[in-house]
Amino acid sequence: QVQLVESGGGLVQAGGSLRLSCAASGRTFNTLHMGWFRRAPGKEREFVALIGRGGGTTNYADSVRGRFTISRENAKNTVYLQMNSLKPEDTAVYYCAASTLYNIITTPPGYDYWGQGTQVTVSS
Repeated sequence: QVQLVESGGGLVQAGGSLRLSCAASGRTFNTLHMGWFRRAPGKEREFVALIGRGGGTTNYADSVRGRFTISRENAKNTVYLQMNSLKPEDTAVYYCAASTLYNIITTPPGYDYWGQGTQVTVSS
């Protein structure tokens, strides 16, 4: 089992920044690919960003590329999502997820463990 706890969400004005953190426990962290997903009101959960086990591979949704940066500190069992130039359309509940698969996947079924989510609200 893997436990994931997100933090860092909140209310920010458009153009502002937030950094989300996700602390993992229960399994050796460097065996997990890590991802961030989000769900906006009335919409399906969508992929935001991912990072491979060693941190050398990253991928982003087109809607956040160039504004968001995913990173990880394996020594601290933590993954981060730095969000800059936030827009009102970034408003959502953000979820951290962990994958035990060999390949890196961008869709929710590829992830075995999920955090409880943290609310990000961007005001215009």
